[in-house]
Amino acid sequence: MPTKLAVLAAVLALAGCGGRGAQVCDTPSGLPVPRFVSLKFGEVYARKGPGEDHRILWVWRSRGMPLEVVAETSDWRRVRGPDGALAWAHKRGLDGRLTVMRVKPGQLPMRAAPKADARVVAYLAPSAVAALDQSEGGWRRIKASGEAGWVPAGEVWGAGAPTPCRPRED
Repeated sequence: MPTKLAVLAAVLALAGCGGRGAQVCDTPSGLPVPRFVSLKFGEVYARKGPGEDHRILWVWRSRGMPLEVVAETSDWRRVRGPDGALAWAHKRGLDGRLTVMRVKPGQLPMRAAPKADARVVAYLAPSAVAALDQSEGGWRRIKASGEAGWVPAGEVWGAGAPTPCRPRED
């Protein structure tokens, strides 16, 4: 029969697997891949490969824009932009803050509650970036230009659910 201390240790070990940032994954950063990040600066180089000796493909100029990390090395992240294009970016130009972007045409109503018939409190314009504040089912609470409201997850890009990972084997 296990001791109370052993049972407590097992419960605490299992509890750490579900929370964001509590997991340690078998990746160079220890974080899950894929995952969402955002641009830390208003100018970040998108490169052909993981290194400064690789050709610059383009320059992202939208601070806060969400990107999806699909692969990584110790210093570089292979990321997918909202348009689906893949490139490598140095980790110093990326931020763990979660954001979303309106990639579809037309303004998106931001609602007072996570319900389709809730009162509209503001609108998110096409190509606008907003901070992701909370997730509830198929809804995301976002903040943009001093306004906060709920939008359907499928209407913004970058609102993916956290990716589970395999624990790192130390």
